[in-house]
Amino acid sequence: MLGNPTRDRLAERREASRREIVNAAWSIAREDGLAAVTLREVAARVGMRAPSLYTHFESRNAIFDAMFAQAWRDLIEHMEAGIREASTMSLRDFLKWNSRTFFEFCVSDPPRAQLMNQRTIPGFEPTPEAYAPSLAAWQRFREELVPYGVTRTEDIDLYTALLGGLIDAQLANDPGGDRWEKLLDRAVDMYVDGLDLP
Repeated sequence: MLGNPTRDRLAERREASRREIVNAAWSIAREDGLAAVTLREVAARVGMRAPSLYTHFESRNAIFDAMFAQAWRDLIEHMEAGIREASTMSLRDFLKWNSRTFFEFCVSDPPRAQLMNQRTIPGFEPTPEAYAPSLAAWQRFREELVPYGVTRTEDIDLYTALLGGLIDAQLANDPGGDRWEKLLDRAVDMYVDGLDLP
């Protein structure tokens, strides 16, 4: 008789604790900003003492590392939800969809956008493992542009800077508003016209 696979209950509990810690860190960041995420505050939120966190995360930056990776995985999942429909669009319409989807993802959660796209935490740099989802998202976007004839890195970098600038301006100057969101379609039109593509 074949037995059931053995569950590693200790690993399951450890992973559940790590998720709870990361969720607590996100809650703090959303309430008071990324700078407010401290080991002491995170520990208090999950009912631990700060030294106990070290059994799950070796440092505050390790928590940010997990948050960074999660944010990019969430973006990939969010973008995939609409990619089938977008794949039949013209370049112009695809980029309008892409810019709006990414813009809305970012402005809906400013601390997440800051962690993903800015270097706001002194001394924090994502590990290669945490950075991998970011690279995967960029590579996927790059591959989506190939059928449209957009293959030069500098053209993709220009789009990234254009979109990032609008997101940063929205978050800094009109949080909760739509002043820069209303410029997305116009920015895409200027970009596509600049590439001399349809």
